[in-house]
Amino acid sequence: MQYLFNSRGQHIANFVNGQLHAPTGQNIGHYLESQGIFIDMRGRYLGEIVFEKRLLSRRNSPHHSVSYGNYGNYGNVGNYGNPGNYGSIGTPGGFEDIPRERLTI
Repeated sequence: MQYLFNSRGQHIANFVNGQLHAPTGQNIGHYLESQGIFIDMRGRYLGEIVFEKRLLSRRNSPHHSVSYGNYGNYGNVGNYGNPGNYGSIGTPGGFEDIPRERLTI
């Protein structure tokens, strides 16, 4: 299990067994290892891990225009707690925070 944060250090997701889950436990996405990206529940590009613990969206990612299909819902993994704020790093060049509404189902 890995806690993931936005650029402001807010806890936004958990990476558990190849799946992306909201802090409350709901499955909100899937990891595509061969591409190194996360997709949402509809199969659209969501983001990627930057600086080891930040889940951000690459503005010019070629994956934005691809539909990867539906990988199913892996259910709820439960609440892993709140790790607190991880600290702000500013927004790295070429990236942006993922809108909150894309991190829910």
